[in-house]
Amino acid sequence: MLDLKTKLATGIATGAVLANALLPLAFAETTIIINGNGSNSNNDAVVNLNRDVNVDQNNDANVRNNVNVDADTGNNDANNNTGNGEVSIETGNAKADVSVNNTLNGNWASVDCCDNGNTEVKISNNGSNSDNTVNLNSNNDINIDQNNDAYVRNNVNVDLDTGRNDANGNTGDGGVSIKTGNAKGNVSLNTVANFNHAVVGGNNGGGGSLSLWITGNGSNSDNDIIANLKSDIDIDQDNDADVRNYVDVDLDTGNNDANNNTGDGDVVIDTGDAEANVNVDTWVNFNHAAADCGCLFGDLTVKVDGNGSNSDNTVNVNLNSDLDVDQDNDADVNNDVNVDADTGKNDAEDNTSGGDGDPSIETGDSETNVDVSTSGNVNVFGEDSDFELPDFDFDFDFSFNFSLSDLLALLGL
Repeated sequence: MLDLKTKLATGIATGAVLANALLPLAFAETTIIINGNGSNSNNDAVVNLNRDVNVDQNNDANVRNNVNVDADTGNNDANNNTGNGEVSIETGNAKADVSVNNTLNGNWASVDCCDNGNTEVKISNNGSNSDNTVNLNSNNDINIDQNNDAYVRNNVNVDLDTGRNDANGNTGDGGVSIKTGNAKGNVSLNTVANFNHAVVGGNNGGGGSLSLWITGNGSNSDNDIIANLKSDIDIDQDNDADVRNYVDVDLDTGNNDANNNTGDGDVVIDTGDAEANVNVDTWVNFNHAAADCGCLFGDLTVKVDGNGSNSDNTVNVNLNSDLDVDQDNDADVNNDVNVDADTGKNDAEDNTSGGDGDPSIETGDSETNVDVSTSGNVNVFGEDSDFELPDFDFDFDFSFNFSLSDLLALLGL
């Protein structure tokens, strides 16, 4: 009996790129005060708070798996024998288990968009004819670019043979018997490729408060507060997958010949079972992005109060928030599965014997199970999205709701 087990496990966390940028946009508390300056004074405060975060993650995987399995207990000959004994061929089992797992190209990025805290700008109690100006500029620019390119070729060829036996032209007192074992082939192909996960913010609520005060300044004073607050978030996620699965399974317990035999015994051909199980799962191209960012302030208070006669007081506030999310997937998947399970094609012809039985051919069962599943090209935007991929036979959880430590463990980092 030949028991051949072949396993090929390609668990590739190819270019698993992780980025975790938790940087505040500004100080936890920002206070700008022009206070108590004398008459005819000129007071200016210019504050620029700038933050620029660029996350660029790229993966390129080229995988080729070529598996060839040839298990043979057949192809036996017992021909042209003479004697008093029985001519018998009995083959063992042929079994092949082939498993190919590809897991590749994952990007994970988490950026804490900003933590403004509380910002207070105050121009107060300055003398007459004073000129007081506060210019506050706050810029938050976040760019996340995630790209995956996967090229996967899985070629699996399994040839199991317990048949193709010959017992021809035998003469003797015994019978002629061919009995073959079972042929069983199990092939599993699993490919998971191209996953992008990007989260911006989500922990800051509505941001801190912004208070702008012009109070109690003298007559003829000129008081200005100019606040420009801008947030720009760009998320670009791209996946390109080219997957080719080629599976060829040939199981043979038949093709046996017992011809032209003479003798007193019976001529019997008894073949085993041929069973093939093929499972091909392909999951490619998944994008998940969430942007819940309080980069602009939650509470805004502007107060102009108690300033002297002929004073010129101006508060100018510009709040701009720009969010751009681009998610693209391109999948080209080709599954080519060929299964040939054969217990027949047996010959028992032109036999003469003095036995009580007639020539007999009994074949085993032929069973083929093929399961081909392809899923991909999914874009999800929003923190509340709850999309999970089903479980695979191999241990890889591609849930969108995973922790950093879990992901590191899964990718073997």
